[in-house]
Amino acid sequence: MMNWQQLISNKRLGQEHRHFEQHDERQRLGESPDSGIRTEFKRDYDRLIFSAPFRRLQNKTQVFPLPGSVFVHNRLTHSLEVASVGMSLGNDVVRQLTQRHPELKDTLFDEIGQIVATACLAHDMGNPPFGHSGEKAIQTFFTEGPGSDLQRMVSHEFWDDITHFEGNANAFRLLTHQFEGRRQGGFVMTYSTLASIVKYPYASSAASKKGKFGFFYSEKELYQRIADEMGIFCLSQPGDPLRYVRHPLVYLVEAADDICYEIMDLEDAHKLKLLSYEEIASLLLNFFDETAKNHILQRIEDEGLTDDNEKVVYLRACVIGKLENECVKVFAEHEQDILNGTFTGSLIDHISPLQADAYRKCAALSKQRIYRSKVVLDVELSGYKIMETLMHQMTEAIMHPERYYSQQLIGRVSSQYAINSPDLETRIMAVIDYISGMTDVYALDVYQKINGISLPIV
Repeated sequence: MMNWQQLISNKRLGQEHRHFEQHDERQRLGESPDSGIRTEFKRDYDRLIFSAPFRRLQNKTQVFPLPGSVFVHNRLTHSLEVASVGMSLGNDVVRQLTQRHPELKDTLFDEIGQIVATACLAHDMGNPPFGHSGEKAIQTFFTEGPGSDLQRMVSHEFWDDITHFEGNANAFRLLTHQFEGRRQGGFVMTYSTLASIVKYPYASSAASKKGKFGFFYSEKELYQRIADEMGIFCLSQPGDPLRYVRHPLVYLVEAADDICYEIMDLEDAHKLKLLSYEEIASLLLNFFDETAKNHILQRIEDEGLTDDNEKVVYLRACVIGKLENECVKVFAEHEQDILNGTFTGSLIDHISPLQADAYRKCAALSKQRIYRSKVVLDVELSGYKIMETLMHQMTEAIMHPERYYSQQLIGRVSSQYAINSPDLETRIMAVIDYISGMTDVYALDVYQKINGISLPIV
């Protein structure tokens, strides 16, 4: 069985040798090392909040087009909300489990809420422009497009990585890879924070039927080091593709994401008038029994809420609270299975029947009325074409860097990406790093410029 005291580690990737020197360094900086005000896990959180890749999430599509007259969620606002729910989930789990395991009180176990919140901030940082459409464009460039010719020039492991390109694996790379001119360890995050974002802890060659995996081959040894240090069970035999069970906190990060995207997408759909108030109210009230439902409706009346948007906000808050409680209950009840690595599915999959049925109804309606709506499909179509073009043009440039136009394109790329490496795989990955790190707006701008559709305003 995995154990909590080993699973919660504040050792930092890239600074393992300094792990026991940090106390003295804090004193030299005039900080109180024992104050508990700003723990190593809080430092992780602050490091992400102030980072450029996190800021760029404000211009990456969540579901609906980036705002015109109606402000809907983008990847940044989504991540902040997921972090808020993740903090609650983690803190509530700590309260329940420390009653069961009093020996964990006043240890790093108390920091689970902070760890989960930080991992929630990071969970979408590896997503390319235009969300899943962008992911698909990168994958299919290599499986169906001009990039398919590269298969004979690269290793089997690298080919698996790029043809299954995944935002989750890219987030781990973004946080851990030593880009040009950067320090070893990438963001130099704590082991527990990094392990908590790896939703699919296996190599691309062991990807699930949906093509999901957790780390690229280039970061395989980094994940292996982190997982082995914390005693996460390895499922693979020597010679097989690397595969681990999840770090337990991944289930809380996943639950926070599941709760937020499903419920908040409904709220956005109401704002955009894709769904009526009556439809939204019916869906959200389904999460409660008759007594609770009547209490909620009475509260809306007593508070004098007549604005439909405000009613939706109140109903949404009630549902998030209910789902948060349900997921904490599931986690606590299945703690042993989770620590044994035998728990299957997500926490949402195991909530009470009433809430599970209501959640399924929300998911079914969202798929039909939101994710297949014209406005969403238009973004996906446009985004796919933009990403496909960028991948084609940039890959062509690194394959023929001697050409004039190639040099112009390569000159646009930030120096942190090894775009001029003599190694082909490194150059291809630099293209993917560059393009996947773009915002939707910047990707569109580059697309227009390289196609001669727009010129800079002089």
